[in-house]
Amino acid sequence: MTKLHIVHIYPNEMNTYGDRGNLLVLERRAQWQGLEPAIRYYSAGDPFPKEADLILGGGGQDSAQADIQADILRIGDKLRQLVDADVPMLMVCGTYQLFGNRFMTSLGEEIKGIGIFDVETKGDPKRLIGNVAIETEEFGTLYGFENHSGKTFLGPNQQPFGTITRGSGNNGQDKTEGARRHNAVGTYLHGPLLPNNPQFADWLIATALHRKGVSFAPKRLDEMLTAQARANAVARGY
Repeated sequence: MTKLHIVHIYPNEMNTYGDRGNLLVLERRAQWQGLEPAIRYYSAGDPFPKEADLILGGGGQDSAQADIQADILRIGDKLRQLVDADVPMLMVCGTYQLFGNRFMTSLGEEIKGIGIFDVETKGDPKRLIGNVAIETEEFGTLYGFENHSGKTFLGPNQQPFGTITRGSGNNGQDKTEGARRHNAVGTYLHGPLLPNNPQFADWLIATALHRKGVSFAPKRLDEMLTAQARANAVARGY
């Protein structure tokens, strides 16, 4: 049985908005496809796991980002190497911001990032909250929920994850949502994201296996509950 090594970074500090649900979806869908998911949790101060086929990070408060800032800077070179090696990653909200250049909080505190995405985030008193829909070239329409006070702005050559059709996205101004570099994706979409968007979850799994040289032809799954969840997401207003 093929093992799929999934690393969840900062599971205690960066799990404010239930983003661990993304891990549960990947674990279950991998099992349904006859794979053996091997979950590794990385916390500040730990040695980084030697095997990492797929990496996840979730959202957290500004204070939590400040708490792990020193550690993510410590492992920044390792994460950059993995991104350049095309390891698929999903970084949501707080970890998305830490994968950028820096986050200036509304209190004027600078939280340095590791520069995987050429983005900068600025705190704002007004939170961007609501249901979101984005259009992507590769995955079609994706649905989620945003809740962030930071407004993120892309560098001139930074590719967004998608284009906003409902909601605020990165900053409520330019219709961009998230960022992508190679197979690493940063996004503000909670929900969590993957239960509503199984096509994206399966892409993460397939990309991880392809990188390992494993031939993968996914079996057709019963998506009745997912279809109901997506229908509800379509019907929601912002």
